[in-house]
Amino acid sequence: MKLNAEFIERTEALFGKERFAGFVQALEKEPVVSIRYNEAKKSAEPAAANVPWASAGRYLSSRPLFTADPLFHAGCYYVQEASSMFLEQVIMDFVPSAVRALDLCAAPGGKTTHLLSLLPEGSLLVSNEPVPLRAQVLAENVAKWGKASAMVTRNEPADFSSFRNFFDLVVVDAPCSGEGMFRKEPVAVEQWSVSNVELCVKRQRKILSDVWSSLRPGGLLVYSTCTFNREENEDCVEWIATELGATPLSIDVDPEWGITGSLTQSNLPVYRFIPGFTAGEGFFLAVLRKDGDEPLSQPRSQRLQKNRAKVPAAVQAWLGNPQNFDFAVQGEELLALPKEHVSAMEALSQKLKVLHSGVAVATVKNNKYIPRHSLAMSVELNREAFERVELSREEALAYLHRETLQLPSAPLGYLLLEYENVPLGFVKNIGNRANNMYPAEWRIRKNPTEL
Repeated sequence: MKLNAEFIERTEALFGKERFAGFVQALEKEPVVSIRYNEAKKSAEPAAANVPWASAGRYLSSRPLFTADPLFHAGCYYVQEASSMFLEQVIMDFVPSAVRALDLCAAPGGKTTHLLSLLPEGSLLVSNEPVPLRAQVLAENVAKWGKASAMVTRNEPADFSSFRNFFDLVVVDAPCSGEGMFRKEPVAVEQWSVSNVELCVKRQRKILSDVWSSLRPGGLLVYSTCTFNREENEDCVEWIATELGATPLSIDVDPEWGITGSLTQSNLPVYRFIPGFTAGEGFFLAVLRKDGDEPLSQPRSQRLQKNRAKVPAAVQAWLGNPQNFDFAVQGEELLALPKEHVSAMEALSQKLKVLHSGVAVATVKNNKYIPRHSLAMSVELNREAFERVELSREEALAYLHRETLQLPSAPLGYLLLEYENVPLGFVKNIGNRANNMYPAEWRIRKNPTEL
């Protein structure tokens, strides 16, 4: 790998010669492969090596073709860099009880799905992505993860400024110069420049300034990047502390993990993951507590009251615990919103572009209820409410390719398809064929016979 001369000079000065030499040597090796299990759907397999800072994280010995695994499409695990899973240590150390949280730059969904597994019961997570195509991917991954206390929005950071003191926790995985991805993404090497670093710094500080008012005093900010330079890392943390008003916090880490601390004279409690020293790609994280102490804003909203729906008991029974939800109709979509978060969700929906909220239970047409795919993905699904059909791997891949299935021995009507006892989605069996209800935009593009 040919590195930019300016990058070499700057990074060697920051790392020191010995650490930089180990880093360069690591760049010539294959990236490690890691996944994180969704333990609400499938237990973590013990055979693979554990990611030491993430309870459900596992290293794989090689990179399989994830597209060919139906359990991947069912949301049983997420393919994520091991370094990014360090977020778990923040939640363990500093978030003992339910919070209202914002993952501001959330696509494609690694930290969001991790937070959905980590946050204490009763928490609400809002995941945002301003780029339309990336936001759709984020919404897909959140739906597949299956947690009801989640929203996905597509907005600019400044759009959250009016939600004063609305969040206890804000996670900003900031757009950056991507130096930590050199081994995995060669294009990042070609695109690197000092001017791009400077541009990223300005962008990061604007994002942080725009969202700052939405974090209540006393709340937590998690700031992270996938880059190495001090300008986007230690210098930015110092700026947050002095200009915005926050105190950096120390995280309890095991020295055997090989995590590097601050590389500047500031001696800030920050956490660097450097290939060659930690098993993962480049990553930087700091956690800060906003100065002051004020309560969380408690919104009142009536906007969706008129859309509240009286839902037949048989449809409510599609959820395992329907008493925990309020039902609302938006257009042709029936939503189940967790009762404890309805006011917050309604307040957000008044001003933001919402792509996903709670559980999308059904499409309502002519007073008929058609189960939606997100219901099949939800951990709130009552599987006993539907006739179920177990598929072989070949059948499951055909379904995910959105082919028409033949299920001659199955009952007529809406059927829940499963693979290894995990829901994959719905079909409508009409006898001579079963109409495929898998979302067209999610389908596997490659022919299953080629997988």
